[in-house]
Amino acid sequence: MEIAVLALGCFWGPEIKFSKLNGVVRTEVGYCGGNSDETNYKEVCSGKTNHAEVVKIEFDNSKISYEKILNHFFEIHNPTTLNKQGPDIGTQYRSEIFYLSENQKKIATNVLKHYDKKFDGKIVTTISKLKNYCKAEDYHQKYLEKKF
Repeated sequence: MEIAVLALGCFWGPEIKFSKLNGVVRTEVGYCGGNSDETNYKEVCSGKTNHAEVVKIEFDNSKISYEKILNHFFEIHNPTTLNKQGPDIGTQYRSEIFYLSENQKKIATNVLKHYDKKFDGKIVTTISKLKNYCKAEDYHQKYLEKKF
């Protein structure tokens, strides 16, 4: 089993899309790349934590490769808009690949280069080492319960 952590806008839609791929065992929504290893939906939405909304994907690499996961990543969102996906605007909606190993970094760099050519050099996706991941479901649900 292997894990991919990807930021591509609001995490709910992409989580569903990744969960349908053959070889994906489990998905989870969360926050990553921020200033601390603990946050919540309200804090992330403030734009002050530097976290991105992410999908954590656990997959069987004998059925689907990390490269294919990344190809799907580039196909299901707009990697040319900075801190924006559709109507969602803010740094938490950025396009970013969080790598867990040097091999993942190498693969991500090669895939990004391929898509950057395809998109005429307009890709804004960044590649970063995994930092301060935290699961979001509980935080998000608690925030919604308080808000409504």
